[in-house]
Amino acid sequence: MSEQSLVSDGPILGKDDPVLRAEGLEKRFGGLVATDDASIEVERGTITGLIGPNGAGKSTLFNLVSGFYEPDAGSVAVNGVDVTGQKPHEIADQGMIRTFQTPRKPEGMTVREALLVGPHNQTGESIIPLFTSPSTVEQEERRSLEQAQTMLERFEIGDLATQPATDLSGGQMKLVELARGMMAEPDLLLLDEPVAGVNPVLADKLAGFIEELNEEGITFLIIEHDMNFIMRLADPIVVLNQGSVLVEGPPEAVRSDERVIDAYLGGPSE
Repeated sequence: MSEQSLVSDGPILGKDDPVLRAEGLEKRFGGLVATDDASIEVERGTITGLIGPNGAGKSTLFNLVSGFYEPDAGSVAVNGVDVTGQKPHEIADQGMIRTFQTPRKPEGMTVREALLVGPHNQTGESIIPLFTSPSTVEQEERRSLEQAQTMLERFEIGDLATQPATDLSGGQMKLVELARGMMAEPDLLLLDEPVAGVNPVLADKLAGFIEELNEEGITFLIIEHDMNFIMRLADPIVVLNQGSVLVEGPPEAVRSDERVIDAYLGGPSE
């Protein structure tokens, strides 16, 4: 079988167990069409890469499926639950968490405290249990603190726990973002350019962490411009161009596909 025949024309739909299913997503900003009938399925247990030239609509697609943008048309389902038009925290409750290309540094928080933003549906989020079930709230807070420290140590930043989050480098914040995402115990983690601006040593470390988490059952959808990084890490690779999925397939087949090469050579600029 030739490599060309391994690459689909458009997205591969109808997968056995998709954590994420997005169909026919459209988003316009005035006269600009950011996504145009974009569909994607992320199979459970995979590390799926999302690539494409600048201006292809990758970040818009991330914002649509994670609830930061409301689609003009189309649908989004997470773990079989329709989440179209829901808020980010509601979608997160269904098991999908995203990180951002430029990690946010919480003002006035230590690194450990920044991680505590991650867990969802804690009893202490409502004021009433503070009075009716103070011991339950205290136990949950203690568990969250222990989990935060465990995560920091797992990602080899335990020594930064009491440092102000605003003092961290961009690379360190990438690790904090990954740890914070894991605090929510996701089924699917969306990573937006996890190695952008990161030195090669840290990029290798991030790849190792992602592979370990994937082996433990976490599914990933990753936007990345570093082709060497994403091609060795992800399978399948989904290529977005001009707002819709151009092709999908194994990394080596996608890398050599003429349609992909043409898209990168002639793709729109941002």
